[in-house]
Amino acid sequence: MRLRIATRGSDLARAQSTDVARRLEAAGHTTELVFISTAGDRAVDRAFNEVGSFGVFVREIETALLEDRADVAVHSYKDLPSYSPDALVVAAVPERLDAADVLLVRPEAADAGDAILPLRRGARVGTSSARRRALLASARPDLEIGLLRGNVPTRVRALLDGKFDAIVLAAAGLARLDRASGVSLVPAPMVRTRLDPRRFVPAPAQGAIAVQVRRDAAAVLAAVAPLNDASTERALRAERALLGLAEAGCQLPFGAWCDRREQRDTLHLYAVMGHEGGAIARCDSVGDDPETLAAAVWGRLSSEAIV
Repeated sequence: MRLRIATRGSDLARAQSTDVARRLEAAGHTTELVFISTAGDRAVDRAFNEVGSFGVFVREIETALLEDRADVAVHSYKDLPSYSPDALVVAAVPERLDAADVLLVRPEAADAGDAILPLRRGARVGTSSARRRALLASARPDLEIGLLRGNVPTRVRALLDGKFDAIVLAAAGLARLDRASGVSLVPAPMVRTRLDPRRFVPAPAQGAIAVQVRRDAAAVLAAVAPLNDASTERALRAERALLGLAEAGCQLPFGAWCDRREQRDTLHLYAVMGHEGGAIARCDSVGDDPETLAAAVWGRLSSEAIV
């Protein structure tokens, strides 16, 4: 079966869509990548909340599916809004890579005395994420946080050029790019710290890929179904259900991460939400049913004491 795969044109999006294409080709299908520019790609000089509503990296790609200019769409799952067009469905979620964020620090700005954020006082940190800004400011009010947009290589280049003392990126994005190129994107002198997702809670579905198709395309649904990892999909159901309850977008500092490592049948859901003035509310809970767990966490998070 010939499958047209819609994707953004960034290095990371190409790596993700190429991986999906290889898996489909291994199953006997032929594939073609269809590159689509999105609003988020074009507006690289503004914060996300100035570009538009949540979904700035997916709307044009979803339109290509709806207009039958593509059969499959490959997204970074965290870019998908909690609600998509009724005619579309996420048909497969491959196994997730590390969901955590990574702090990359120039050697001269590193300070091992802080076990959580090894940065010297007053360091300038680059990010475009409202969630990361809120968590950084809550943990270290002394930091200067600046706007950093662009694809992953562009962000790393800004660090190497000295525009920032440190930047925060998704661990999974770095891993996928390193795997695709065969070399590390981040030179050895840079200090790399994995931020504990239990405390520095990632964006919902961070590290995961969503394979989206038209709901009525039975043959395509069947073709991509083997790509789904049931364990990953179950954990993400909890995160995505919580995202839907929070109705979170780029403007709202919000994070959710579901840990399924210790006991495979038990889910541990962590969540954070920012408030005006920089305060952070936190909550975590365990359960077996993703949607029930999300509802319980949201009930507590929305009334939790701010810390």
